[in-house]
Amino acid sequence: MATNKTYFDDFFLLGFEGQVMFSLLIATVYALIIVGNLTVFSIIWVDRHLKTPMYFFLSCLSILDVCYATVTLPTMLVMAVTGNMRISFNRCFTQLYFFVLFGGSECLLLAAMAYDRYVAICNPMHYLVIMNKIFCSYFVAGCWICGALNSVFHTLMTLKLTFCGARHVNHFFCDVLPMLQAACSEIDSSQVLLHTITVFLAVSPFLLVINSYIHIISTILKIRSSAGRQKVFSTCSSHLIVVSVFYITATLNYNNPLSGDSFVIVRVSSILYSVVPPLFNPAIYCLRNKEVKTALNKALRLRIHLAIH
Repeated sequence: MATNKTYFDDFFLLGFEGQVMFSLLIATVYALIIVGNLTVFSIIWVDRHLKTPMYFFLSCLSILDVCYATVTLPTMLVMAVTGNMRISFNRCFTQLYFFVLFGGSECLLLAAMAYDRYVAICNPMHYLVIMNKIFCSYFVAGCWICGALNSVFHTLMTLKLTFCGARHVNHFFCDVLPMLQAACSEIDSSQVLLHTITVFLAVSPFLLVINSYIHIISTILKIRSSAGRQKVFSTCSSHLIVVSVFYITATLNYNNPLSGDSFVIVRVSSILYSVVPPLFNPAIYCLRNKEVKTALNKALRLRIHLAIH
């Protein structure tokens, strides 16, 4: 008779190869994510000229991206350095909970930011009225609450599964789909929940983002100045590329079949949607922005002046 040792045994993550190079890559990427996002957050909250709804959302995104990367990358770095792929039951499910929480929250926050840009460009006269402080605060709070509820559902459903045998998780970290594959009990209800929530938290927000950018682009085409059109197109295209990578890879990741071959795709796509946006968001959303660059230069000059004197 097979014994369910779910609450006693550890899990073993099988997604690591080439540990030395992998550890250097993880350390570099994580350092860039932390420095980039905390720099953006600090600039926005220090400079009084950046107290607009757009920068409020960007500051929230920066903190969210730091949390999102911190859930997985430090643990992956330790495992890559030590070669110890064992992770305890409690740590595994804690990682799963927070990874799903931050991922789901980011799905909704990116849609909120697209709506903010839609209002700013397509309805500029009423922008500050529509996107007031209370509305923006509720918007962000709603993203976090929905992300938390989504995470609770997935974590509880996964906790109900039976894990027995070698308890190998075919992934870099503990995530919902690899955990379903590792289970030795019925997973149909968990799969239905996973696919259903993916539609609400990934597909629907992505369609809202696309709809917002369609209206934005149609408004941009009415701009008479070719330089103005080019500038806004450049910004919007960068935003749209990163957002598309995030939503598409996340959707593909959580709607893959539970087969061995598909988990190569799952591992690659999970890296894309959990690492690429936090890495590139600071550069694409902020560090190319003239107002942010001005604030950063001012802060650096002040630091240099204080250091000299």
